[in-house]
Amino acid sequence: MTATPILQLRGIDKSFGAVQVLHDVSLDVHPGEVTALVGDNGAGKSTLVKCIGGIHAIDGGEYWFEGEQVEVHGPREAAALGVEIVYQDLALCDNLDIVQNMFLGREKRRGLVLDNTTMEELATRTLEGLSVRTVKSIRQQVSSLSGGQRQTVAIAKAVLWNSKVVVLDEPTAALGVAQTAQVLELVRRLADNGLAVVLISHNMNDVFAVSDRIAALYLGRMAAQVSTSDVTHSQVVELITSGRSGDLGLAHSNGVTA
Repeated sequence: MTATPILQLRGIDKSFGAVQVLHDVSLDVHPGEVTALVGDNGAGKSTLVKCIGGIHAIDGGEYWFEGEQVEVHGPREAAALGVEIVYQDLALCDNLDIVQNMFLGREKRRGLVLDNTTMEELATRTLEGLSVRTVKSIRQQVSSLSGGQRQTVAIAKAVLWNSKVVVLDEPTAALGVAQTAQVLELVRRLADNGLAVVLISHNMNDVFAVSDRIAALYLGRMAAQVSTSDVTHSQVVELITSGRSGDLGLAHSNGVTA
């Protein structure tokens, strides 16, 4: 882990009308680590991620990236920093093949003609770099892929663009045991390759299998951010359900806890 987080959020507030969803939320995300973002339904996970990705403008607080304070006004600005988000619906087109999906909206061209050779080479290199071996052909239609393969393509699409922070929204939610193991291996590999990974998950087994750090949200506040090795399943569940853990001596902390 590097000493300086690549992504730092400080005192983030976000409201929708009269409803305040995020209250003074802080978060540190480090390169080479998987940070699991956990919390019950309605805790604010999706809103926080959309603030990171530029879909929602923050109402207050600071957004720091690579040691500099920045302002992110949209997904393109977040992507320009190196932030990519893989949402739960994956945003893949069933009627297109793997290469077409990976370059959708960012196609390589030679003049007015699509540069299929370059796109195929980059897609192959990206999948090989992630040690993906379950895809038979990069020209397979996405509709023919399994759930695990689809998730793999969505993740590969995210890391294709020199991304530095990859946010994964419930990547194993609809997968069986074998496909879950495959995706978790890929998540771990992303961090081992130096990327900062934020994993949103309700599955504590997945969280403890791959994460280095756990950030627990409770009713729109950051209850704690702790090293995974320092907590137990029951302590994390307590943070999620009550916003505190007596065993850890933590009680409604809005900051980042070691």
